[in-house]
Amino acid sequence: MIPGYQAMIALFEAMRPQAADAGIWRIPDGDRIYAAGLQSSTTTNLSADEIHVLGLSEVERIEHEMVAILDAQGIQGARCRAHRAAEPRPAQNFPNTDAGRAEVIAYLHQINDRVMAAAPKFFQTIPPQPLEIVRVPEYSQDSSPGGYYNPPALDGSRPGRFYINQKNTADNPKWTLPTLMIHEGAPGHHFQLSAQQLIKGVPMLRKVLPFSAYAEGWALYAERVAKVDMGFYDADPLGDLGRLQAEMFRAVRLVVDTGMHARHWSREQAIEYMVAKTGMTEAEVTREIERYVVWPGQATSYKVGQLAMLRMRDEAQQALGPRFDLRAFHELILMNGSMPLAVLEDVVREWVKTQQGKPAA
Repeated sequence: MIPGYQAMIALFEAMRPQAADAGIWRIPDGDRIYAAGLQSSTTTNLSADEIHVLGLSEVERIEHEMVAILDAQGIQGARCRAHRAAEPRPAQNFPNTDAGRAEVIAYLHQINDRVMAAAPKFFQTIPPQPLEIVRVPEYSQDSSPGGYYNPPALDGSRPGRFYINQKNTADNPKWTLPTLMIHEGAPGHHFQLSAQQLIKGVPMLRKVLPFSAYAEGWALYAERVAKVDMGFYDADPLGDLGRLQAEMFRAVRLVVDTGMHARHWSREQAIEYMVAKTGMTEAEVTREIERYVVWPGQATSYKVGQLAMLRMRDEAQQALGPRFDLRAFHELILMNGSMPLAVLEDVVREWVKTQQGKPAA
C-alpha cells in the first residue's frame, strides 16, 4: 500500500502547479455544476449571488453583536479582534491535565442538566434515549474536530454520545463550551437524531436519511433557541460570545464558498477573509478553505438551513399570532424527520393552515 500512496502523492504534487484557480467555475460547465452543488447541499433554489449577499449580511450582523458584548465587558480591542478578545483570560481555560479534563466533562454535564430541565417548556417530545459525554479516543484526537455527536443505536443498545476532543483543553475554552454542547447535544443533534428514530409508520430510510441543510440547520437553530427562548446566556455574556463566534464561522462559509466558486475569488483571498472574520489561525483556515475547494457548496448548507427554519418560524408566528405554539412548531419540525428544506417549508405552511382554524390558546 505504501508505494501506491507515495505514487498518488507524487502525482498530486506534480499536478499542483496547474491548479491556479480554486473555483469550480474554471472547468467546463463549472457554473452549472456549482448551481447543482448548491441545490443539492442546501435543498433550496437559492443562487450563488443570493447566498453570498446573505452571508455578508449575517457577518455584519454578528460582528455588531459581538462588539456590543465585548464593549459591555470592557474588553479592549473589541472592534479589531472581537472573535479572540476573551481567550487570553486564564479563568476561561481548564488545566491541560487529567483533572482539568474531568472538570470539562463535569461542566458539560452541568450545561446539559440545565438544558434538559428547561426543555419540556419548549419541546413536546423529549427523546428518552440517554446522552453520554465522553472524550474523543486518544488514537483519533489528532484528526478529530473539537466535538461531535454519534446518535444512539436503533435497537437501544447504545446511547447517544457527545465526544469532546481533549488533546489540549485550551482548544475548547469555557466560554465556547455551552454552544458546542447545545449544538451537538440537547436540543441540537441529540434531540433531532434521537427523535427521528421514534417516528412511527414510516420507512426505515426516513429514520436515518441525512439532509445536511436540515440536520445542521436544526443544530444552529437550536443554538438560537437556547439564547432567545431559554435565556441560557442571560447571565453568561462570554458564553453568548462563544455562540456568536460559532455562528460567525458558519456565516463566513457562505461568503468564501460562493466567493471562490462563483465570484472567482482566489484561494488566498478566501483564506485572508476567513482569518480576518473568524480569528482562526491561518493553518486552521487553510484546512477549511481547501475542504471547500474540493467540495463545492457543502459548506453553505449549515447557515442556509438555520436561516430557513428561522424564517419559517417567523412566518408561522406572523400568520398565527396568539395561536402560535412554539412546542407544537418544534414537534412538527422534529417528528417528521429529515427532509429537504423546500419540502419542510410546504409542511410548515400546511400546518399553519390547520392551526388557523383552531381557537387561540
